[in-house]
Amino acid sequence: MVNKVALLTAGGFAPCLSSAIGGLIERYTEVAPEVDIIAYRYGYQGLLSGDSLQVTPEVRAKASVLHYYGGSPIGNSRVKLTNAADLVKRGLVADGVDPLQAAADRLTADGVDVLHTIGGDDTNTTAADLAAFLAKNNYQLTVVGLPKTIDNDVIPIKQSLGAWTAAEQGARFAQNIIGEHNSGSRMLIVHEIMGRHCGWLTAATAQAYREWLDNCEWLPEIGLSRQAWEVHGVYVPEAVFDLETEGARLKKVMDEVGSVNLFISEGAGLDTIVGELERSGEEVARDPFGHVKIDKINPGAWFASKFAERLSAEKVMVQKSGYYSRAAAANQTDLKLIKSMTDLAVDSALRGEPGVIGHDEERGDELRAIEFERIKGGKPFDITQTWFAGLLDGIGQPAAQPAGAH
Repeated sequence: MVNKVALLTAGGFAPCLSSAIGGLIERYTEVAPEVDIIAYRYGYQGLLSGDSLQVTPEVRAKASVLHYYGGSPIGNSRVKLTNAADLVKRGLVADGVDPLQAAADRLTADGVDVLHTIGGDDTNTTAADLAAFLAKNNYQLTVVGLPKTIDNDVIPIKQSLGAWTAAEQGARFAQNIIGEHNSGSRMLIVHEIMGRHCGWLTAATAQAYREWLDNCEWLPEIGLSRQAWEVHGVYVPEAVFDLETEGARLKKVMDEVGSVNLFISEGAGLDTIVGELERSGEEVARDPFGHVKIDKINPGAWFASKFAERLSAEKVMVQKSGYYSRAAAANQTDLKLIKSMTDLAVDSALRGEPGVIGHDEERGDELRAIEFERIKGGKPFDITQTWFAGLLDGIGQPAAQPAGAH
């Protein structure tokens, strides 16, 4: 019997969090209106500190409003429940206290029967740790997760919530940034796109941008040419490229067109950059999950410096679309996906069936509650897909070669 449900959003933002909260509230109101709902503020941080909001009848009545906004109304944070040292340092648990025990005790004290976690692989692997602890210690509580990440890199989930919208928004961002191509002669524009280990978002953003180009009208006689607005290079972590060969190819583009536009995943070349920094004796900053803090590394600037020299660029611009894209409101395609997943999340919770909701690539793309122990991050983008090969061919870039193939 489910009497009380708690929601939390965690990790980085994606264009689905607000809508997913709205969808869960709407579904509970539809099929189990008697269930009490609370929301922990700032993710697992709020769970540990007991900071929560009550979902009132007024919120239930107007939950549809949440579909029109990005971000998360209840707030996010990056908290790993198995990293006790970090949580002690942040004042979220006392020294010597097991954070999983503290979280379980808080859920029990709050009378929670179901916990819905909305986040990426870190959020849901943390949920898996919590679910395993609860089961081992005989807590009667069901954890049901929803997958959010603009990287679209959660194993074995086919499509993460918010990723389609992020690609669309990244393409929109690029329209204005690439409009700068003739703000100076021999202009190099680097569009850095989120994607630590997975290049899906970079590729999908470039694809969406080129679809916009396909529907534009051009006037080359006055200098308004598709060639100048085109994507000239796409670089993702899963593919290797030869800097000298690509430099020579792009130098020809610069000489002919007068500008070059590159779409680069923030994780492309990251290992090379980190290796160079560590060999030079620099300390590389990392987050509580052990991930390199990419904003401290600045891969886009590194790529820009390498290509600028080889292209004889006179002006260089590096722009990042991540924060513009990830806090956007979900588009219609994502809204449909969100509804299908939130409906199933509630139904699974009421049945007492734990897991992360998603289309299971290892089970024929069935939409189901996927077992927590099978959830992993770092799913690579498949660079052999026909659409990606067509994208590279369309911009005159050599076929992608898998990292390690050389």
